[in-house]
Amino acid sequence: MTKSASRSTAPRRATTIPHFALYGEAAVAGQDLLHVEDVESRSARYAWEIEPHVHHGLYQVVWLHQGSAQVLLDEHRDTVAAPAALVVPPGVVHGFRFAPQTDGVVLTLSARFLLEGEFQSVGEAFRALFLSPDVIRLTPEDSTGQRLSALFRSLLAEFKMPDAAGAPVTVWLARAVVWRLSQLSAQGQLARGQRRQNHQALFTRFVLLVEQHFLEHWPLERYASRLGLSTARLNRLVRSERSISALELIHERLTREACRRLIYIAAPAARLATELGFDDPAYFSRFFKRRMGVSPQSYRAAHGGNSDHARTN
Repeated sequence: MTKSASRSTAPRRATTIPHFALYGEAAVAGQDLLHVEDVESRSARYAWEIEPHVHHGLYQVVWLHQGSAQVLLDEHRDTVAAPAALVVPPGVVHGFRFAPQTDGVVLTLSARFLLEGEFQSVGEAFRALFLSPDVIRLTPEDSTGQRLSALFRSLLAEFKMPDAAGAPVTVWLARAVVWRLSQLSAQGQLARGQRRQNHQALFTRFVLLVEQHFLEHWPLERYASRLGLSTARLNRLVRSERSISALELIHERLTREACRRLIYIAAPAARLATELGFDDPAYFSRFFKRRMGVSPQSYRAAHGGNSDHARTN
């Protein structure tokens, strides 16, 4: 383990966020740049940790062939295992702590290298890819990931050639990399959108089940079973949509119904308790007071409901 292994990629307090062309190298205003290097060549010099910094006007992709990295992209932190691409638009604060001996390639470039000439489709792919910071994950068996690895290796090899500065091959390969990653990013967004739709549909089914059965006081396990979920997954589903537990959502619905009936139905609170599925009126009173802060009778009086001529205890 390196001496930096206990440090995180969290930004350190400073008066300004460091900005570079390449990490550790001063930025030059208006600089055009296309640079390719392997991850180890720079990261190993810094004990495999690239501290949070920013690039102005430069776009960066870090491709992980093998290994992993703890990643900071603005306020988002993640642990990413190869194969994966880390997409860093200009102005995004980013930092990496690579596992030692991580194998990968870093592509840094300014927009001119992809937008000049008659390459409108590449320009569109470029804009789409760098619209926001992103982590593009693949599996080792994914043929697209294997092609990307081959592209990045070819790109690095061409960049190291003695005549690279005057040859167009490096730019062509950089364009091919951006094109492939843009397609992957778009596919990922579609997949995430579909997962989100499925997620929302499942949540809607739960809400409808609650509406149908909350007066029966179904246990949470029964709702989960009807949805084909575990109770833990049902709770995660509801928390992601409403930031509350599934049971809290059920209790919200039950409380809302109790409030409505106390105001609009001229019946003793004890009878309403039974209609709401409570066997014990006293327990209903405790449940209601715990949630609303007042007794059912006080709530009814405060909201101008029909007078309650019977008490729950």
